[in-house]
Amino acid sequence: MVFTQNVGLIDRVVRAAAGIFLIALAVFGEGMAWGWIGVVPLATAAVSFCPAYRLLGLNTCGRQ
Repeated sequence: MVFTQNVGLIDRVVRAAAGIFLIALAVFGEGMAWGWIGVVPLATAAVSFCPAYRLLGLNTCGRQ
């Protein structure tokens, strides 16, 4: 199975920032274990592929 890019630059930056923020809350905050969900947007930003976008037919990458 080939994973084509479907996450654009602005989307990647927002995902990475949100992921880092959530992980920081989990590490330095009130011990919120759910903050570790930040790994998901951080990972999707790193690989420029979002499985949910593929299921929904979305593409913010700009190229087809």
